[in-house]
Amino acid sequence: MSSNQTSTFRESLFNPDEFTLTFELVPNRGGKGKGQNRILELAKEAAADGRLRAVSITENAGGNPTLAPDVLGNEIRKTGLDVINHFSCKDKNRNQIESLLFAWDRQGLSNLLILTGDYPKKGYYGQPKPVFDLGAVQALDLIKRMNTGSTETGHGNKDKQFQPTSFLKGVVVSPFKILESELLFQYIKLRRKINAGADFVITQLGYDARKFHELLLYMKIHNLSVPVLGNVFIPNMPAAKMMYEGELPGCKIHDRLYQQIKTEADSADRGKKARLTRAAKLLAVLKGMGYSGAHIGGPGLAFSDLAFVMDQASLFEADWREFIPELSFWPANGYFIYQKDPNTGLNSAEATPLRGSIFHKKSLHYALSKKSHDLMFNPEGSLYGPLKKICFALERKGFDAKLDLFEFAIKMLLYKCQNCGDCRLADLAFLCPHSGCAKFLLNGPCGGSQDGWCEVYPKKKRCFYVRIFERLKFQELEKLFTGEVLPPREWSRNHTSAWLHFFHDMEN
Repeated sequence: MSSNQTSTFRESLFNPDEFTLTFELVPNRGGKGKGQNRILELAKEAAADGRLRAVSITENAGGNPTLAPDVLGNEIRKTGLDVINHFSCKDKNRNQIESLLFAWDRQGLSNLLILTGDYPKKGYYGQPKPVFDLGAVQALDLIKRMNTGSTETGHGNKDKQFQPTSFLKGVVVSPFKILESELLFQYIKLRRKINAGADFVITQLGYDARKFHELLLYMKIHNLSVPVLGNVFIPNMPAAKMMYEGELPGCKIHDRLYQQIKTEADSADRGKKARLTRAAKLLAVLKGMGYSGAHIGGPGLAFSDLAFVMDQASLFEADWREFIPELSFWPANGYFIYQKDPNTGLNSAEATPLRGSIFHKKSLHYALSKKSHDLMFNPEGSLYGPLKKICFALERKGFDAKLDLFEFAIKMLLYKCQNCGDCRLADLAFLCPHSGCAKFLLNGPCGGSQDGWCEVYPKKKRCFYVRIFERLKFQELEKLFTGEVLPPREWSRNHTSAWLHFFHDMEN
């Protein structure tokens, strides 16, 4: 945990001899006030200390409107401390994303953490419209192209040349998912994110050493060689209670740790020293395992608390393996990708077999849909040629709107179709993302699901990607593990025939 005042975040992150430390700041609602002043004061102290390489600044965390991260980012950079701006897709369409990124690039705010984003919470006159025009994977692909000086994709924007941007692109992954369907899709999406241009990874928060190790092992086995920061989150009692009760999307404290935190809270300092010491031990374990660094966070922390954690972690480094049993807070029914190594208490490279599921059943709907699709939309299918001729003939006679209505009626009954005209049913196990996913995601789940339920509709609607996984895992599991990035929805096709567009695309 040594200090190196001259190292920027980017230099530190790619220096194999340095363990990079960052801290997460959460702006308050409002442009002024004590909360924002406390953030700036903490940043000044961190800059003077020199051990933190950067602070990350959240963007509308929890779906609530707060001060935009670039405002605080520019103020913090004046202290000499680097910043990582969170960049969420929930409130912006793709043009606004590009425009805002040009502004940040001009201001030198080049370190990004790309997120799909939490579903927006109620505000002025109730529930705001969620945008999610791009998911995190597609936003990464866009920014990768911006770094080359062009967003040209072969879809009508060939002449958009500009001065290349210089963004460093971070992403998040959660190894802390209970169900195999949720967990494996987190890793599937991570592979897509790296294929789309991710430069570094930060884990979601969690409290189990073996799960942290699982991520490193998975990345090693699959040759995903980007730096990874482990999340060291230090909850106070109210935050721990919210996480235990599942009120923070994607963040979960399980029963044994929650009971331990409650017991610690009976002490004179309400458990603060115990929580900070546990964080220091986790910090030492992450460094010992081989993480590139750690991302520290937690509500109400002063810089003196962070200094205590960093100081104690330095004392614990040599004995990090001794703390693995203390940092094992995973429920008995939680899924691991790899079998346990009894010698280390971490993971071996032996894979865990796939489980059954309380939700799983062989889907006749999927089987018939796939068979019909292969007949009509596979060039080798017996109905491909006749259907293409019929669609083109109807278009020539000006009946394309009638064709769309006919297609929509069939697909609405079978798939709850939203008539987007840019159909991805065949890529998503014949489930419609526009009716099935609250965030309309095409490249894997958000991190907000819990126990198989959607973040937005808990206990009412199952996660769209859990449903996909359960459809495919015993039939075409290899489909899930491709790194192919599905492009965003083409809105010019809205309320037109997807069949017609498909056959035209096949002709071009």
